[in-house]
Amino acid sequence: LPVSDIIMVTNKPYYVLSLLGKGGSSQVFLVYEPQKKCLLAIKCINLDVTDESINDAYKNEIRLLQKLQHSDRVIKLHDFEFNCEKNCLYVVMEKGDTDLGSVIRTYARNGQITAEMIKFYWSEMLKTVAVIHKAGIIHSDLKPANFLLVGGRMKLIDFGISSSLQTDMTSVIKDVQVGTFNYMSPEAIQDTTQDYEGRRQPLFKINVKSDVWSLGCILYNLVYGKTPFQDIRQPVAKMQAIVNSSHEISFPDIPNKQLIEVMKKCLLRDQKQRLSIEELLEHSY
Repeated sequence: LPVSDIIMVTNKPYYVLSLLGKGGSSQVFLVYEPQKKCLLAIKCINLDVTDESINDAYKNEIRLLQKLQHSDRVIKLHDFEFNCEKNCLYVVMEKGDTDLGSVIRTYARNGQITAEMIKFYWSEMLKTVAVIHKAGIIHSDLKPANFLLVGGRMKLIDFGISSSLQTDMTSVIKDVQVGTFNYMSPEAIQDTTQDYEGRRQPLFKINVKSDVWSLGCILYNLVYGKTPFQDIRQPVAKMQAIVNSSHEISFPDIPNKQLIEVMKKCLLRDQKQRLSIEELLEHSY
């Protein structure tokens, strides 16, 4: 879309100012809303280049966003439209100031992040994830780009591949490869089964503790400027290291011993031993 364009969503005009980002089949634009005279973000998803399961994931994302609109820890949804004519989905959302990925790139990688900043972002992440877990939702794809800072408060975006927990089921089985490798929990990688043709298919048993592992990886990234397995470039070797309990995660010494303890308690291969979000919120760190 050229910058001079207007995007119409449910017959309302939005003036495109710039492209904020793009990935796969979607683009996010900064737009001006003339009625309220405010800046918003519009995510445009091209449904032409996606398959049925991904389209379902987008519908799931909208449903979960609507379900959690009462919370100030979830991005505000202003409007959305499935445009059959253009075969795309438009999602109008509040605009964030920055995401946690940008914070890590700007500060953590250059060693410029302060102890106070780490503590603030960690506390904000925990409070945010606590809200979705309370609503019976496992995110399962947590990474820095999912956390948006809006007016000094952290909010979650992007539930495309989240799963609503059944009340009687603590593990959701996923039969598609989801999540981001560097932040993916061992149980998300480990569970494989064979489909009817005998091919090995990944089958992920994910529960709320899988989100805790991902949070531990993000915290590790804030502290050390890289994720625990980032140095292993080869994907298969990285997967093997994540699930292999004899592959020790290195925790270089830092002044705050409680912070090291928190990271270690999140990055335990046995999910039963990992601390819960509630326990992490109560931790003395």
